[in-house]
Amino acid sequence: MVCVNIQKFYTVVYNLCMGQMEQISKRKSRNVAVQKIVLQTIATAGLLSVAIVAPNVIGAMVKMGFVPKPRFKESIKTSRQNLVKAGLLAYAKGFLSLTPAGETKLRQLERLDYKTKKPKRWDKKWRVLIFDISEQKRDIRDKVRLTLVAIGFVRLQNSVWVYPYDCEDLVTLLKSDFKIGKDLLYLIVDSIENDGWLIERFGLSI
Repeated sequence: MVCVNIQKFYTVVYNLCMGQMEQISKRKSRNVAVQKIVLQTIATAGLLSVAIVAPNVIGAMVKMGFVPKPRFKESIKTSRQNLVKAGLLAYAKGFLSLTPAGETKLRQLERLDYKTKKPKRWDKKWRVLIFDISEQKRDIRDKVRLTLVAIGFVRLQNSVWVYPYDCEDLVTLLKSDFKIGKDLLYLIVDSIENDGWLIERFGLSI
């Protein structure tokens, strides 16, 4: 009887902890989304009055499908203050602007949230990325790799990645952001030997 009660106790504790983890994860994702929209809104304006940050951000969030909630303004205010403290926004005389660090952060968030346009029919061409980044730039190499993984690229070999859809604009973004124009090669190829597993991996129809 005691063992059963202990088991029930641990089950309840486990479920509570899992519930808290899910809430924390959702809250973190929501905060990142708000920060990104705040940065984008101010980046678009160039210089934006603090008084109209919240209305502009809420408008952008509504267009993206967010349902307005009573605490939106408070969440936006907290994000704005945190971004200023982190040095991503500059505050002066009631106006906000992006700092160089803020521009870098925004580009990073946009890269991670990048979505390729997937046509109804695959054109049966593979997009191959090859990058040769020196050991001295290992941090950049890791960031490029993480970006490709987040988007859905599949690694063929070391530093050779493949994707089935047009992603030339992403490659341009990577080259510009990381200053690796000469180190990143973009190829469009008609066939890859034994590509059946890739077709299956991407869920493509021939």
